Amino acid sequence: MSLTSGNRFGGRRSGRTAATVVAAAAACSGLTWTAVALTSSSTVAKPPVTCAYTPTKGGSRTVGVPSFEAAAAGRPLTFRLATGEGTVTVKALTEEAPCTTNSFSYLAGKKYFDGSKCHRLTTTGIFVLECGDPAGVGNSDPGYSYPDENLAGAVYPAGTVAVSKAQPGRNGGQFFISYGDPAFPLKPDWTPFGKVVEGLDVVKRIAAKGTANGAPDGAPKEPVVLTSVRVQSQ
Repeated sequence: MSLTSGNRFGGRRSGRTAATVVAAAAACSGLTWTAVALTSSSTVAKPPVTCAYTPTKGGSRTVGVPSFEAAAAGRPLTFRLATGEGTVTVKALTEEAPCTTNSFSYLAGKKYFDGSKCHRLTTTGIFVLECGDPAGVGNSDPGYSYPDENLAGAVYPAGTVAVSKAQPGRNGGQFFISYGDPAFPLKPDWTPFGKVVEGLDVVKRIAAKGTANGAPDGAPKEPVVLTSVRVQSQ
């Protein structure tokens, strides 16, 4: 299962002080410095984004391995998830999670999600609907995996869309949508890659029907099918 039973999902110095230290060191060494502003406005070039997608032997539906163009990283994207209850619109966090959003876009373009069932609903402690496994059981991947990203300070309030794992450390196509704030803090273990901007009420309606066996965690009572998942560039 991708959500584990334990947590339910699988001294700073001022800029002025730093400047003083640097200046003192320069004076002691006999070097002459040109004035440099050590402020937050200084820009530091970010390293180019690289994404590692590793082929796996698992997967009920494999679609190859995505490529990644660094020049396209950060471009605004919207994901539209159509279900029988309505459409959920997600703003992709392309800058914060470029490798994940690239993977999701690739899978959507391959129609990997189309016709798949959301396999898990949790209604106590955490409030999530989990989807993304064409087999509908929550233990397969699309034939590749990739590392976590965007975990620093990650939280999972209502509207968060994040990667869930078929196995620890193995991100693939599965994901969850938080339809309510968790009742307790969660470890930052799952890559957030989107925010619901429209249609959270759709997920709440699904959740209100409960699970198939009446337990707080299980398959949705009524089948939830992703009829289509599409990507829109802005």
